[in-house]
Order: sequence, then structure tokens, then C-alpha cells
Amino acid sequence: MSDDGIKGALAEKMAGEVVLSSDPGATIRKWRTDFGISQTALADELDVSASVVSDYESGRRENPGIGVVGRIVSGLLAIDEHRGGERIRQYGNVLSAGFESDVVYDLREYATTRSLGELHDAVDATEVSSGSSDRISGHTVIDSIEAITRLSSDEFVRLYGQSTNRALVFTGVTRGESPLVALRVVTQTPNAVVLHGIDESELWDHAADLARIDGYSLAVSTAPLESMLETLAAME
Repeated sequence: MSDDGIKGALAEKMAGEVVLSSDPGATIRKWRTDFGISQTALADELDVSASVVSDYESGRRENPGIGVVGRIVSGLLAIDEHRGGERIRQYGNVLSAGFESDVVYDLREYATTRSLGELHDAVDATEVSSGSSDRISGHTVIDSIEAITRLSSDEFVRLYGQSTNRALVFTGVTRGESPLVALRVVTQTPNAVVLHGIDESELWDHAADLARIDGYSLAVSTAPLESMLETLAAME
């Protein structure tokens, strides 16, 4: 898909979510924060006061019509393009792999292999169990609940992108049992797994044992999701 096609698909998705939402203001706020854009920056792009954006997000103004929603979506995309188009490109990577962006947040291949330590530093992760390799060629960031409940085993394999020589980062984890058991159903295993949302004391008792049996590195992280995605975006 071309860059314009990716941008159009993302714009359609964003606008559709806002229009169909029971709380359009909250959905606008979700997309704005997903893009890492302040209310002031969006207001400047739209040539309105920051209070107008705030009023729409808080529901103090009546639900925005499709014209207003279209301007807001276009504004967010324009700001992202001015910044280098990272969020649009991120969505394109996920889209080209055949996933919805609420299942896979980021899927990225690196130009050269990187040390696993670089990824752990980027997501402020603590390694619980070392694996058989300390090099990776890419990463995939996944919403653990959405992936487990919505993906088939064949689709789960596609999370590896071009190679299993990568790190799978599962977000929204409470103990780590479900994603690690799900990995055992798939015949291929990644070089590394990061369980995001818990620290080592909250980890499932058998997690490290499964990682050692299957030979991948296992780490945990409690870094804020948005900052984690931002730092991972630089690993290309």
C-alpha cells in the first residue's frame, strides 16, 4: 500500500472510531495522546484556541459533526507528517502485516541486528531469564488480551514478521501466564519476550521455567506504554 493509501486508511479508521463512539471527546483525546500531540499543538494546527480542543474532548461542546472530526483527524496526521510521519509509518507496518492497530501496536524490522540489551534499555526492562541468543532483528508490540482472544494460531505466527529473531513485547500483562502458554502452542518461538505492565515480583511462578525450556530471553517492564513505543520507534 502506498504512503497515501496508508494515510487514508488511518484517517478513515480514526474518523470512524470518533463518529461511532459513545464518547467522541474521549476518543479524540485517545488518538491525540496516541500521537503524542498536545492540545495546544493541535489547536495551533487547526487555528483555534486550545480551549476549543479541550471543550470537545471533555464533552463541554456538543458532539462534533463529521466536518469537525475530519479537520481534527487531518490536523493530527499533518502534525505527525511534520514530525517525520512516525505514527503513520508505524500504522503502515501493522497494516501491511494484516493486523488491526488495537491488536498490534508496532511491528518493526531493523536495518541491522541489534543487541537485546539495547531493547531492554529502550523499554526499561529487567531480564528474568536469559535466552540462547542476545541479538534481535526486529520487535513486535502486542496487546496481550486482544492477541490471545482474537488471533488464530496462524495469525499468531505472523507476529514474528520477517523472522523469529525478534522480541515480542506483550502489553497489558497481569501475571504473564496467558501469553507464555500461548507461545507454547506455536511451534516457533522468538529470541526474546518482554512482559509489559508487571515487575518481577508479580510474575507467574512458572514463567522463567517456560522461557528456559524454550530458549528465549524473558524480561519484565513497567515503563509507560507511550514512552516505550516512542523509544522503540527509534530502533530501526
